[in-house]
Amino acid sequence: MSQYTPPGQMAPHIPADLYQRAQATGQPVVFVVNDTPPAFPWQRLLIPFAFAGAAALGTWGVVAALCWLMDVAAHTATVIAGAAGPVGAGGITLKIFSKK
Repeated sequence: MSQYTPPGQMAPHIPADLYQRAQATGQPVVFVVNDTPPAFPWQRLLIPFAFAGAAALGTWGVVAALCWLMDVAAHTATVIAGAAGPVGAGGITLKIFSKK
């Protein structure tokens, strides 16, 4: 009932003469796998958390940069308005920063 499989296809670590002898005599071929999986697959959990952490840090970086930019813009507007004095257009004068 078993089909013939060339020695190099199924298990390259078994010598060809032993494999062919087992096939000819009908002896079972037993494959022993010494690979035990870890108790918990940390990689499955670690990669999504790494992406989420990177996204959170990037978002906080953008927020901090926008706050800094708005602070610089507010200071710049204050300096320009203080140096310009009263602002007028069409006979209406608006004094933004009055000195008491």
